[in-house]
Amino acid sequence: MRLTRQSNYAIRTLIYCAVNDPGLSRVADIAKAHAISELFLFKLIKPLVENGLIETVRGRRGGIKLGRPAEEITLLDTVRLTEESFSMAECFEDGDISCPLADNCDVNAALREALGAFFNVLESHTIADLASKRRSLRQRLGLTFEEMEPVLIAQAAH
Repeated sequence: MRLTRQSNYAIRTLIYCAVNDPGLSRVADIAKAHAISELFLFKLIKPLVENGLIETVRGRRGGIKLGRPAEEITLLDTVRLTEESFSMAECFEDGDISCPLADNCDVNAALREALGAFFNVLESHTIADLASKRRSLRQRLGLTFEEMEPVLIAQAAH
């Protein structure tokens, strides 16, 4: 099984937002950090916003941020939104199946078991887990702690 670019970049976007928390993340900065087009990223963010994984903040100093705590967003949440199909074989799909064994097949059962294990692993990892090496990730993503000082000072004042 191979995940699409949409899943890959959606996960990266969520990690970026988690690492940049409590600050807002700009789409342009995320696109630059991952060398992807802003247009592609905007299209990708839409379902993440619609499903509450990301929130948008409008305005001159706007941006995006996680829609709920990173500890509550699993890889499975993200992959389910970004993958069209988890059909590992033709017999997983509805409709015309050319295999005469489709209704009673051990291969089908084994593949379904494998897919279930895949989902269980994805569900056991959160965005917080992936963002746990915050200082190292901030550096690799081109984020500095100095950029956050105004945000942290403003939060401390409230």
